[in-house]
Amino acid sequence: MDTPMRRASLLSLALLLLSPLTFAVAPDQQSPELHGIHRQTWLPPGPDNPRNSEGSFIKLKDGRLFFAYSKFMGSDGGDFGHAMIVGRYSSDDGYTWAAQDVPVVQKEGAMNVMSVSLLRLKDGRIALFYARKNSESDLLFYVRFSSDETRTWSGPTLCTPGSGYFVMNNDRAIQLRTGRILLPVSLHTSQDGKFSPTGTAMTYLSDDGGVTWRRSATVLKSPIPSRAGLQEPGVIELKNGQVLMFLRTQLGSQYLSYSNDHGDHWSDPQPSVIASPLSNAAMKRIPSTEDILLVWNDHTRIDDSYRANENSGGKRTPVSVAVSRDDGRTWIHVHHLLADPDGWYSYFALYFVGDRVLLAFCATGKGQPHLSETDFVWFKLKDLYAGGTQITGGPIPPPSTGHPVKSGAGGGS
Repeated sequence: MDTPMRRASLLSLALLLLSPLTFAVAPDQQSPELHGIHRQTWLPPGPDNPRNSEGSFIKLKDGRLFFAYSKFMGSDGGDFGHAMIVGRYSSDDGYTWAAQDVPVVQKEGAMNVMSVSLLRLKDGRIALFYARKNSESDLLFYVRFSSDETRTWSGPTLCTPGSGYFVMNNDRAIQLRTGRILLPVSLHTSQDGKFSPTGTAMTYLSDDGGVTWRRSATVLKSPIPSRAGLQEPGVIELKNGQVLMFLRTQLGSQYLSYSNDHGDHWSDPQPSVIASPLSNAAMKRIPSTEDILLVWNDHTRIDDSYRANENSGGKRTPVSVAVSRDDGRTWIHVHHLLADPDGWYSYFALYFVGDRVLLAFCATGKGQPHLSETDFVWFKLKDLYAGGTQITGGPIPPPSTGHPVKSGAGGGS
């Protein structure tokens, strides 16, 4: 029977797994700050614009960069406020950006459009994925395509057929080497028309360039009952052809699941060494080294008052980076980018330009509404690979057998 006492016991067990005995951090107890960080307050809120958040980068064929993001209008900067998707261009690899927004997707949905992902497809088109929100129980994802480098966009195509409240973070869509497009989403089943925080995770797949979509065979549920469940998944393709899914939880770490069949069936989600609050992480492969770059709120060594627990999602600070050379088994070159104890950092957009890493994310401090401002940071890869600490002791991924792994907890249809 699922009782409050049982949930508390299971949650305590999960948090115990994240004790210092589980996480070996060498050579120092504290990760150093990354040198050579260039930071600017990029998209601050203003009058009738209470929030700017959740964006994504793309490089155009003429060399310019384009950044699309969620711009909230009016007085409500919450997730249910009015928002549209706009963008800005850079002609110098992101050193400077245009001061004016270009409208991309304006009035759609009864509430807003938000949470954009930009993806260059293998056929050369640019795909723009976004959420269309009608109510606290109705949130679906759509895609538009541009064949002329963002000058014009096609009409919308539904990516999450059916009904429900589907959440996909910004900068999440990927295309596998096979050509399949994967969207990692969490479904929040409404209670009496109101948003429910408890998420179940899945992917939506397209094998025809985004024309038609279907849900994955596996639907993942949290193996340990919690209020949050499994939220805000992300995916990355591994060198051996597996796909790794990482999930935000209230259980003290990012949980991991693996697929051996290109995102259709998934293994049971397990805790990882990526200690974090109830906050999303981001992973992308570094083009020049083929290593994976991780960005997250590193709670490996942090005061207990900052950690997630049964009653709190924890604090989204610091914002940290790490590198994996073995596809997520271990993490090295761990650095903090920003470590304000009152900071609130999340919803990361990652991009690589030459020898630099570009990172945009929500970054607010004491007295500021969470998620109201997007900051922009860049740093050089040589500085990322210089020093830092290590995180070891993670679970070994299941073997890639060429056959589907076991369906996750809760099964699938």
